[in-house]
Amino acid sequence: MNNINLYNTLERKLMVFNPIDSSNVRMYACGPTVYDYIHIGNARPLVVFDVLVRILRTLYPKVTYVRNITDIDDKINNRALEKSISISDLTKETIKNFHIDCKSLGNLKPDVEPKATDHIDEIIDMIKKLISSGFAYISSGHVLFSVVKYKKYGVLSGRSLDDMISGSRVEVAGYKQNPGDFVLWKPSLESLPGWDSPWGRGRPGWHIECSAMSKKYLGNQFDIHAGGLDLIFPHHENEIAQSCCANNSDVMANFWLHNGYVTSDGEKMSKSLGNFTTINKLLLDFDGESIRYALLQGHYRAPLSFSGKTLTEAKKSLSRLYRSVDGFEINGDPDQEIMEYLYQDLNTPKALARAHYLAEQANKGSKECGQQLKNSSKVLGILSLSTNIWFKYGKDVEDNNQNLDVNISDGEINKLILKRKKAKDNRDFHEADLIREKLLELNIILEDKPGITTWRKS
Repeated sequence: MNNINLYNTLERKLMVFNPIDSSNVRMYACGPTVYDYIHIGNARPLVVFDVLVRILRTLYPKVTYVRNITDIDDKINNRALEKSISISDLTKETIKNFHIDCKSLGNLKPDVEPKATDHIDEIIDMIKKLISSGFAYISSGHVLFSVVKYKKYGVLSGRSLDDMISGSRVEVAGYKQNPGDFVLWKPSLESLPGWDSPWGRGRPGWHIECSAMSKKYLGNQFDIHAGGLDLIFPHHENEIAQSCCANNSDVMANFWLHNGYVTSDGEKMSKSLGNFTTINKLLLDFDGESIRYALLQGHYRAPLSFSGKTLTEAKKSLSRLYRSVDGFEINGDPDQEIMEYLYQDLNTPKALARAHYLAEQANKGSKECGQQLKNSSKVLGILSLSTNIWFKYGKDVEDNNQNLDVNISDGEINKLILKRKKAKDNRDFHEADLIREKLLELNIILEDKPGITTWRKS
């Protein structure tokens, strides 16, 4: 079997991946906090680790991929208050939009997508164990983890506790024994979500959610835990501490993978800085596959500079690849050289360079190279459409002579809905009506509701 080499943040080096159980590789990735649309920086780990899952599934008979949803958080509470809607309505709408964005980006669905609010019992049980074993304490209605009790605290980030606290936004509160202690459970006002617990009505802290959910679906110790670079501290550091202490184990996950930031003008892209672009907005002007391609152009551990020009160039690159696979269907194994690059710590830039070499050879008449490229498309999550459909939807929707394919995919429908929304926002109701009529010709019925458009087949 081919070896996959991955950079393990825990060991700070490239290592050969050896699963705990080769019959079932187990992987956990941190998902969104559902209070707003995801931005391009949020999308990077979704795409990168989707490719990793695809690679693993070429080598192992089963890969259990878990990606959580945080649906209880102060950010959610505040956003619901700002929008004057219920927390439940906000999270439902945001999760739905998140799934649309994921599908547009060509991501596979995780095997399990647990929500924090569905796992309160597991969270309370883990907190009980931490209290009984002396790693957590109760103070002013809060339950906190005592970082000084876990001697390996800092194992992931490689920094001392004092350095970690001074370099992060750790909440300093009077009820803490140590400034670095973090909340496992906190009180809830009657106006906010809360659950009964041995420590009073309250809700879980952020970090404990992932520890409880990963244990339930993957066990005390599993193969891979993945997420963005910004999660190393405090989130992943705290996960390790509470999981190892609650489960009486030395290891939570064997491999920890972290992707680099997406930057705008050299600065990290984030909602707090206000320099982000949401996937929802980008989909008004670009297709999801171009966004996916752009996110794979840089090595996942390196910073990725992003701009509108990045997507324009990505679409041109994809068009060159689509021309070379016209008429081919997936039939056989991926190109071995592409796979070798991906086995080497997900080197997608070199894999894409190899893809363009195969395209060049295919355009010179090599059917073998065209077939190899098409066979490789599935592991990268690109070239999923026919060449005809790709170029057809590259045209403007207002072209009255456009003959849409009757086998239109969900992603293509969602793209047209987004274009229609943009037309309506620009008060171009003629174009919006044309899009609705074209979809009706394909037996797709649109239903406009407050803040969202849904569709169904007639």
